Amino acid sequence: MKTLRPLVLTGLAALVASLGGCGESQAPQTQQSAQADASADGGATSVPDAKPGISANDARLVLPAVAGRPGVAYFSVRNDTQAPVTLAGVYVSGVGKSEMHQTSGGKMSAVKMVDIAPGATVTFAPGGLHVMAFDIAGTVQAGTAAEATLTFSDGDKLSLPIKVEAMGAAQGSHR
Repeated sequence: MKTLRPLVLTGLAALVASLGGCGESQAPQTQQSAQADASADGGATSVPDAKPGISANDARLVLPAVAGRPGVAYFSVRNDTQAPVTLAGVYVSGVGKSEMHQTSGGKMSAVKMVDIAPGATVTFAPGGLHVMAFDIAGTVQAGTAAEATLTFSDGDKLSLPIKVEAMGAAQGSHR
């Protein structure tokens, strides 16, 4: 029974994030600038080059249980450079607006920037940092993949595939 507790708590955290929609919306970090950047190249599906030494992985977008509610995205970012970097925003294809959020003390709030120290990995996961995904297109469905683009404060970008999951789908696979 003790081995199920972390899985149940993770599922509950995802449910709260999805259904709650992070009621606070101070200083939202929207994707509009990332979308403008994407349309500036004529809508081509190019992958932005990242600064050497910055990597990201394990990206997943968890769809809401109720259509029209926000989803939530998780991933890890690693800084193998000699200088700190600052994550300024996250764009997810097929999502109208995204905001970086932090859960702390049972409350969620928007986060403008996330600093990543040299040699550090920052993980966006249930119960901590996460990305709220609003206005998810009907074409974004569980079992497919989308693209996440991380934008840093210096303008550098990093794109990676993001696996789209139904709520509760990851509970059966513990990493």
